[in-house]
Amino acid sequence: MKILYHHRIASKDGQYVHVEELTRALAARGHELVFVAPKLTEQSDFGGDGGLVARLKRHLPKAFYELLELGYSLVAYWKLHRAVKRHRPDCLYERYNLYLPAGVWLKRRFVLPMLLEINAPLKDERARYDGLALPRLAEWSERFAWQGADMTLPVTRVLADRVAARGVPEARIQVIPNGIDWDKFRTLPDRNQAKAELGLAGRLVLGFTGFVRDWHGLDRVVALLTDAPERHLLIVGDGPACNDLQTQAQRLGVADRLTITGVVGRDRVAGYVAAFDVALQPDVVAYASPLKLFEYLAMGCAIVAPDRPNIREVMVHDRNGWLFDADDPTGLPDAIRTLCDDAALRERLGEGARASVDDQGLTWARNAERVEALFHDLGVARPD
Repeated sequence: MKILYHHRIASKDGQYVHVEELTRALAARGHELVFVAPKLTEQSDFGGDGGLVARLKRHLPKAFYELLELGYSLVAYWKLHRAVKRHRPDCLYERYNLYLPAGVWLKRRFVLPMLLEINAPLKDERARYDGLALPRLAEWSERFAWQGADMTLPVTRVLADRVAARGVPEARIQVIPNGIDWDKFRTLPDRNQAKAELGLAGRLVLGFTGFVRDWHGLDRVVALLTDAPERHLLIVGDGPACNDLQTQAQRLGVADRLTITGVVGRDRVAGYVAAFDVALQPDVVAYASPLKLFEYLAMGCAIVAPDRPNIREVMVHDRNGWLFDADDPTGLPDAIRTLCDDAALRERLGEGARASVDDQGLTWARNAERVEALFHDLGVARPD
């Protein structure tokens, strides 16, 4: 198939990883991809915020910025139209964004089978965290995109329920979670060697990867470092909560048991995660499919995660992870203590975690197969 792939991501972050991994998997299956997307993604460092786009969002009045977003759809449609004329694609795959009706416009104009990947209910998300100046316009754009696609691909069943609540029939909803590329995780570094290379030999490493925010609750993990001198918290990433965590560690006298790496290139993350005795997913957005969780699974980590519906879509307590009551303030600390005190349990959970990747098909290669099958179901001809 020749797939026209459209997105509006202007930064290299977790969103970009999803695009990169899925399109690589589709290409590996022999499909040709034609991209229509901002060129900023190719010029940014991993972890960058999108440059000009981020500055505009910070400084322009919200209503004006939101109208600019909608106006960008005219530019996007023009680019998509040109791509169709030039490349004659068989179908359209779009990553949903707010104020972006261009894909549905194109689908209707050229009768292209269209899949819409949905990673978040962006109207609700933006209204909650940033505020929306034009909520009715945002509501219209979300419904238009979700209802206009031939198939919607939310990343969790929790998110799928939100899509259905917007009027999309269940027959046009297919949950496809995030995944991993097995080629990057087939050979695991030795844990003791990984610790030694990081200067953590002899430590019991509690690990977290990603962008650190207050709601992750890592302050409760820092407090646990006082329980035993061998415990060490390794944060592979950065974020607004890091300064407070360092201050807390200094106050408690455990500053030497906390390491914050700052932003690390994706090709180096596995070398850090290999040192984790306990991998931490302290909390999660209710509808998310966390990329780091799948990487923890693939690396055979003993994972501590909140007992929330979207987590339970991929994890079973005491089988491939240790789930805790996220509404209980003692839930996370107690779960960590349980795993710290039981090496055999950590080993068993790690084995279950790694096995669950294949058992549940949690790979980008499997996702590419699902996408291919959906396009064929929509009438895209199979190769002879």
